Formats: sequence, C-alpha cells, structure tokens
Amino acid sequence: MHPFDQQLAKVAESTVLCIGDLMLDEFVYGEVSRISPEAPTPVLAVTRATKVIGGAGNVARGIAALGARCLFVAVTGEDETAKVLSRAFREEWPGVETHILTDSSRPTTRKARFVSEHHSTHLLRADWEITAPVDAATEQALIDTATSLVPRADAVVLSDYAKGVLNPPLIRAVIDAANADGKPVIVDPKRHDFGVYQGATLITPNRKELADASRCAIGGDDEIVAAARELCGRIGSAAVLVTRSEEGMSLCVRNGEALHVPAYPVKVRDVSGAGDTVAAVLAVMLASGIGLESAARAANAAAAVVVGKRGTATVSLAELRSRLLPAASLASEEKVVFDWAALEDHLAEWRRLGLRIGFTNGCFDLLHPGHVKLLTEARAACDRLIVGLNSDTSVARLKGQGRPVQHQQGRAEVLAALEAVDLVVIFEQDTPLELIRRVRPRILIKGADYRADEVVGHDLVEADGGEVVLVKLAPGYSTTRLVNRSSLQREEIS
Repeated sequence: MHPFDQQLAKVAESTVLCIGDLMLDEFVYGEVSRISPEAPTPVLAVTRATKVIGGAGNVARGIAALGARCLFVAVTGEDETAKVLSRAFREEWPGVETHILTDSSRPTTRKARFVSEHHSTHLLRADWEITAPVDAATEQALIDTATSLVPRADAVVLSDYAKGVLNPPLIRAVIDAANADGKPVIVDPKRHDFGVYQGATLITPNRKELADASRCAIGGDDEIVAAARELCGRIGSAAVLVTRSEEGMSLCVRNGEALHVPAYPVKVRDVSGAGDTVAAVLAVMLASGIGLESAARAANAAAAVVVGKRGTATVSLAELRSRLLPAASLASEEKVVFDWAALEDHLAEWRRLGLRIGFTNGCFDLLHPGHVKLLTEARAACDRLIVGLNSDTSVARLKGQGRPVQHQQGRAEVLAALEAVDLVVIFEQDTPLELIRRVRPRILIKGADYRADEVVGHDLVEADGGEVVLVKLAPGYSTTRLVNRSSLQREEIS
C-alpha cells in the first residue's frame, strides 16, 4: 500500500466539528443569445437550475464527501430556504450530524448565481441575507452547543462568512475549548482583525485577506512569507496557509521553512466554494493525524479538482487520491470520473460536436486480451466510448469474497490508459442502469454472451433511438478463470 493510502485510511475514523454561516447556493444556468429590448442587459434563456448547501454548509459537505464524520453547528431563519437546507442535509448528506439553531428574526442566507452555460460566465449574483450579529440568546445557545461537541471531534473548523454567526465570544469559547482538549482549530477568515482568532492552529486567508489583516502591500513570495510570519506571531497560530489562486498556496509555519505549493494546470469552470474545500480538506487531514505539509498539498490538489466542476462542488477521497498520487499520467487523470456531476461537461461538449457516444460496462478486475478486444471493437462502433466501472463495494457484492483483486483506482487507471477508452466512470450500484440514464448513449455495447434483450439499459437506449451492439468474445479468457488459476498455483507452491 502507498504510504499516502495508509494516511488516507484514517480519514473514515476521524470526526470534524464545523461551525459557521450556513447558506443556500442556487445556480441558474442558460444561454445568452440576445440583449433585452427593455434595457441593455443580456437575456438568459434558462435551461436548468440547481440548489446546493453553501457557505459553512459546503465545508460540512466537503468533510462528509471525504468520508469523515462531521458535526455541524449553524443558524437559520424560519423560512422556506431553511426547509430546503434541512431536507438536503437529511436526504443527501446523512454523514453530517446537524445542530442547527433557529432564529425567526433572521432570513436564511441565500445566494442565486445566473450563469452562461456555454461560457461558464457568472452574469449576476443576487443575495438574500442579513449580516448583523445573532442576538445574545442565540449566541449563548451556539456557545453551549459548540463547546459541548468539542470533546467528540478530532479537529474544529470555523467557516466565517461574516453573516453574524461567528462572533468574538463564540470564536473565543470554541478556540479555548479546543486548545484545552488538544484539538487543532482551522479558520477560514473573513474579518480584517485576525486578533479574534487568537490561538487557532491554522488560518487560511487568501492574498487579499492577508494584505488587509497585515495592512501591507503583498506582492511576491517574500512579502507573503513576511506577512504570514508576522500574523503567526501576533495571534499565536502554528501556521498560516495563504491561498493564491492560479499561483497555488504558501504554507508558512511558525519557526519553520515556508512551503510554496504550485497550482495544478486545470481548466477552471467555477471557483465557487473552492475555499470551503480547502478548509474541509485541511480539517480532515489534521483530524486524521496528517501533518501540515501533507495537509496543504492535499488541500491544493482538492482545490484543483473542484474548480474543474460546475457550481458549489465537493471532492471525494478517490478524486483526491487520483490527483495526489503519481501512479496515473495526466491523461488518465482526465479520463477517470468519480463524481457524476463532472460527467455532464464531457457529455455536453461531445453532443455539441454531434459525436456518437458509446457505453459499455464491467468490473474489469484483471484486464485481459478479451477485455481489450471488447473495448477496441466498442470504440470502433462510436465516436466516444464511456466505460462504466463497478466500484469496489459493487464488485464485492457481485463477485463475492476476495474480489476485486485490484482496487477501483488501479482498475480505472489501467482502463484509462487504453487508447480505445475516452472516459471511465465509477458507479456504486449493482447495475449501470442509473449511469446509462445519465449518459443516454447512442450505442450500448456488450459481449456476445448476452442477447440484446438481456443487456441492462437496452430498452432506454432503443427508446432514445439508439442501438445495442454485441461484440464476439475472444475465446479462452475469463477473469474468474485467471483468479482461480492463480489461487491453485499458490496452493501448489505452498
């Protein structure tokens, strides 16, 4: 096992307490093809809309998406937005244990972004919010709730959006409780006066926030390091991680060497929530006992993943591992999809170009010549080939004890390295039916050991005007046979 895999294995055993400003993020997507006759503004022809948990809630989502447990403390109003958020946590994020207080005098923060689908350009953002501090009774209830949860957590993250939840008394109480319990505290700041975060373990300002806090002009590496070191000394933090957009990140550890981590070369689709992802990954890594340098590299890798997705997104542990470890080439990384939301961009582009999309699926546990023949002929039948790959848990349910032989990351990388394969998509279900519904392929390919009417999804594809193609199998090749032969040989040797 790779050493980093050993570290990541601890993530599922960790718990992070997240406290901050909860909000609802709405994204309204469409195309702009004309200017309004009523005013010189673009007209967005809406094609779709999404609603996702945002703000500190996105940090909580990010923690849960990595597989860690999350205890989440926040405040909402008594309105429809609060109901949407509550339902989303309950139905989509059961790994987040919510402790959400209600204040009927405040609206729940809501942000609506109107986005040009084709150009990924944000045209307008509309906010419904109040930034005044919560009242004294709510503040005391927050303090009581948050401090009572500190003993259950391995790390604490304060996600400050300056909407009135993280006020000085709450910040002080939580940091003091965490320090007394030996728990690291990560702060994603929004205040000009960082003195309120005195005693926090790690602060994550961006370049502008650091400049405002230090009251200094910040240009290159030297100025960033000097300002960050001064901040460390002033507030007694162990380190400052400065996020620098396309320039990556700089980790400045008190009494240690500065580390500059370059950004990954990625196609940026949306930066919404990237800071939340950085905070979530740092918190999970520190909660798992991973050091500051490795945590910073992981956060930098995670940020590269989420800015390549649309909307307020999260990163899975598999995506993080794929980005961090050098086992796969860049081409393979770009061809492996763990989060189905990232699939949409590929499909939209291929359909825009009028390409025929093909789909096949399997466990592909031990890739053999029979698989290669199937995939090569499948690719010959279409313009772009998507391979649905059963996840490890799915393979174990289907194949039984001892399977898969290779974990899903390894199987995905091997498939992605084949020229015939354009995209590998991991699915957790026993069958690829839901994935086929999402892909809507024109060509559905399977081995000739099936009849066309036995192929999962054949009815969906045919109803959509597509076709099922059966590929003649290469005789004598079987993963099960290879596994059995290997087991027999081991027994003979022993």
